[in-house]
Amino acid sequence: MDHTTHADHAAEARKEIWKVTGILTVFTIVELILGFYMMRVPLDEQSKRTFLKGIIIIFMLAKAFYIVAYFMHMKHEVKNLIMTTAVPLTLFIWFIIAFLYEGNSYKNLRNTYDGHFRDRKEIKAPVKDEHEAVKEIKAVEPKPAGE
Repeated sequence: MDHTTHADHAAEARKEIWKVTGILTVFTIVELILGFYMMRVPLDEQSKRTFLKGIIIIFMLAKAFYIVAYFMHMKHEVKNLIMTTAVPLTLFIWFIIAFLYEGNSYKNLRNTYDGHFRDRKEIKAPVKDEHEAVKEIKAVEPKPAGE
């Protein structure tokens, strides 16, 4: 026979909510500290910055887990319902990664080839100032057909 009352259950639920809120607060503070620290890391130390970004992403995913599990009440649901939510979410994450990858590829291609100037040769040498760029563009422009 279960002797827990409604008040006991409510007190236990409140205690669990405060515990999760505390965990989320600690995760957020750690993320902020890492973010501010990352701003002080020089740009040429790319591996250190990437490592810090990875740690921040891990904290963000942990926070997302706690929010979904406790505040959206998924922790106490049936496994099949959890899977019908989790599987599309992972596919959505894959979708975002794929679009970021494709967008970066498009940006890199656009930076190396401009279709607007198809008849001109590509300028591959770095240009020091805009006056030199104008001279180089004029130097590679095709001659009109009548000349």
